[in-house]
Amino acid sequence: MNKALFLDRDGVINIEKDYLYKIEDFEFMDGIIDLCLHYQKLGYLIVVITNQSGIARTYYSESDFELLTEWMIEEFSKNSIIISKVYYCPHHPDISGKCSCRKPSPGMLLEAQKEFSIDMANSIIVGDKERDIEAGLKAGVIETYLYDENNSVKDSQAQKIVNKLDEIWKK
Repeated sequence: MNKALFLDRDGVINIEKDYLYKIEDFEFMDGIIDLCLHYQKLGYLIVVITNQSGIARTYYSESDFELLTEWMIEEFSKNSIIISKVYYCPHHPDISGKCSCRKPSPGMLLEAQKEFSIDMANSIIVGDKERDIEAGLKAGVIETYLYDENNSVKDSQAQKIVNKLDEIWKK
């Protein structure tokens, strides 16, 4: 069985910008490359799980999202990082109705588990919102990190709250 490093996109991989879909607006977070390299060297698959309600809201199209995703994967590749897959939820409950993929539901993680034969108990999730942590826990991920750059979160189900990504791997 494989182990995975599950990463939320907006606010973990890239600087949070409302409904980001343009390459020119994408900025990698400090420490994300080192975090991925560290866990990849330890044998973890890198898997992205991201809610993208901007698609349901028609702020951007699925092809806009896919274009940015292809660019992001290529940028990781330039740093010798392999992104195994990007799972995304294009829904919004008020527009599309309830779905099983939108975090905090564990649908995207469970799909990755099936596709890549992932041992969830030995995997890791990093998110910047409590719903990321909840999705991970519901899927059986034990090692959970909430990234809170501004130290504003006081309570979380996450195993650890960090304000720098390197706090995760420089234990």
